[in-house]
Amino acid sequence: GFILTNNHVVEGATKVEVSLYGEDSDVYHEAKVIGTDPLTDSALIQLVDKPRGELTEVKFGDSAQMQPGDWVVAIGNPFSLSHTVTVGVISALGRPLGGVPGREQPMLQTDAAINPGNSGGPLLNVRGEVVGINTAIYTDSQRAANIGIGFATPINPIRDLLPQLRNGKVTRGVIGIR
Repeated sequence: GFILTNNHVVEGATKVEVSLYGEDSDVYHEAKVIGTDPLTDSALIQLVDKPRGELTEVKFGDSAQMQPGDWVVAIGNPFSLSHTVTVGVISALGRPLGGVPGREQPMLQTDAAINPGNSGGPLLNVRGEVVGINTAIYTDSQRAANIGIGFATPINPIRDLLPQLRNGKVTRGVIGIR
């Protein structure tokens, strides 16, 4: 019942609910936030209200093995259109993405359609393994939608943080030199 998502999806939430693929659109399961990390924009939540059937576990891929031109699949809920699947390729690696002071996480850039509502969904490789978490889009001032430039946080650094996320707190050493 653990689910990885983005910190910005659950940050400040007073109630977290999850809908699962294959269930009626009006069925939601209560979840609680276990741990968050604003620097990687990642969060771990856990289902409190578990479904009757078995949950499918996804496998982690190796985001360090991704290369420009590799096919990917983005899954999310853009504009409240639940369980949307889009395809594309990795467009670039190591793209910086700001927005959070101290964040210097290099991102996977993709042309798979990522729109508002895709945040927190998985970016999968051709083997169906999670290689990233859909996080952000680049857009212009006229639109708040996909123009072909989306970003996913690579899964490797998040996978390394999982033990800390499970404990509810991520700590990092700081040396204080500039």
